[in-house]
Amino acid sequence: MARTAHADDFALSRVTPDARKPWFGIAVQRFGQVSALSQFLLGATLGYSMTFGQAALALLLGSIILEVIMCIVGIIGQKEGLNTALLARWTGFGEIGASLVGLAIGISLIGWFGIQSAISAQSLDALMPGVLPIWAWSVIFGLAVTAVVAYGFVGMQWLANITVPLFLILVGWSVITELSKHSLGDLLTSPAPGPTMTVWQGTGIVAGGLIVGAIITADMTRFNRSRADVVKQTVVGVSLGEFVIGLAGVLLAHAAATGDIVAIVTSSIGFVGLIIVITGTLKINDWNLYSSTLGLVNFISTAFSKNLHRVTTTIVLGVVGTILAAAGILGAFTSFLIVLGVAFPPIAGIMVAEYFFVRKWRGDLDATRSSGRLPEFAPRIVPATLVIWLVSSLVGYFVTWGIPAIWSLLLSIVLYTVAGKLGWVRGVGRATTKQADPADSEPAAPAGPEAVATN
Repeated sequence: MARTAHADDFALSRVTPDARKPWFGIAVQRFGQVSALSQFLLGATLGYSMTFGQAALALLLGSIILEVIMCIVGIIGQKEGLNTALLARWTGFGEIGASLVGLAIGISLIGWFGIQSAISAQSLDALMPGVLPIWAWSVIFGLAVTAVVAYGFVGMQWLANITVPLFLILVGWSVITELSKHSLGDLLTSPAPGPTMTVWQGTGIVAGGLIVGAIITADMTRFNRSRADVVKQTVVGVSLGEFVIGLAGVLLAHAAATGDIVAIVTSSIGFVGLIIVITGTLKINDWNLYSSTLGLVNFISTAFSKNLHRVTTTIVLGVVGTILAAAGILGAFTSFLIVLGVAFPPIAGIMVAEYFFVRKWRGDLDATRSSGRLPEFAPRIVPATLVIWLVSSLVGYFVTWGIPAIWSLLLSIVLYTVAGKLGWVRGVGRATTKQADPADSEPAAPAGPEAVATN
């Protein structure tokens, strides 16, 4: 494989065996993704409305749901060595559907990248008022993350190796500082300080808080060496992230009788709280930008038959997200991004149903895996998939009982499997996939779609 494929982090090709990584390093990244500041806030939300025991049970149940999804989707990504948007071409979506998947990932995650940058900028301004305007903090933070992600998976691993241990140390310091003022026994047995919620509601918050990360888990696990590594990194990374950070948030919420963790850590330990905010946001925002880039590269590749260089695309998207954060207009996108988020669970459901149950295009992947190539053809469009995706997403949006994301996920699996058994899952047209040439200085662009017989 060409060096540019490595530099491009295999955005449009399979990850080669020599590029696979030890599971523990990737587990650190997974832990960093789960143990971000948002997880701290999630724990505080649970603690403010639940007893410690109830919150722990909600974290357990939510973690199990997430880990099952991550392991199943992650094993597909590991086995095929493909990122989510590229893998979708042969797991039920076809080229047009996969391009829509890539676009949805790109828009959603670059939006969240900007929002996280804006949140960090506001926190920095609150801790150091008047030093710089908020827009300047947004620019500094956004461009710093962009530089790391442009360097690729290796740069993100380097960032994780620094920020994850630092974040844990600082969170521990914050927890000890605040909890030393209270009786631990009282905190473990005290009632919820705020309006109560059920364990089921709490489970929904835990699972829903990381569901998009679970759906795009192939972006990470394609670098794993075995299925066992996927399971190990998921169980270790998610369990520790959910429980260590989540339960710390629960205790702090009980101690301070508030769900505003940022206010707690910044008021109790001052400048250290600033570093917690920065490190806690860095390790989620790099993955927001990374997966957004992969999604957009795949969309442009399919829709316009043109390859974008991953590094260049990362810089452009990072600058766009940074500018939007600095302009302060991302707040208007939040509702749209939440609506878009309900479209993600059915993506995983359809991919799982196709790969394990229907297997319409599984043979194409199996036949080319050992050679490290992509299948020669992909279905151009799969109408049944688009209908199932839409119906399942609408269920996720309108059904508010239980865990909507899980219902839409399960519904998409059932609908796709039934449609497959009835013979309704069929590709219309097919497109030729032009393989990357190791001798090329740039990865080769895929060929345009060829209007031929139904696949």
